[in-house]
Amino acid sequence: MKMESDSEKRKPPVLYGKRENCCGCSACYAVCPVEAITMQPNKAGFFYPVVNKQKCIRCYQCLSVCAFKADQRKKGYLRS
Repeated sequence: MKMESDSEKRKPPVLYGKRENCCGCSACYAVCPVEAITMQPNKAGFFYPVVNKQKCIRCYQCLSVCAFKADQRKKGYLRS
């Protein structure tokens, strides 16, 4: 029986719920230590991050560099 590590127990990061909450800056992509995030185009050609849940180690560095999340936290929309 395989034991789950702490990182496997945590949920993968949710980078955005709606596309309006992502500017496509690729900061999350650039900071990922295991290259679990790719930037993929939508139908209009704008690039958005996609998390590979199998590669993700759930370090949440991507969330810590997100300018949108920091702004929403500052305005009281998100909790730390």
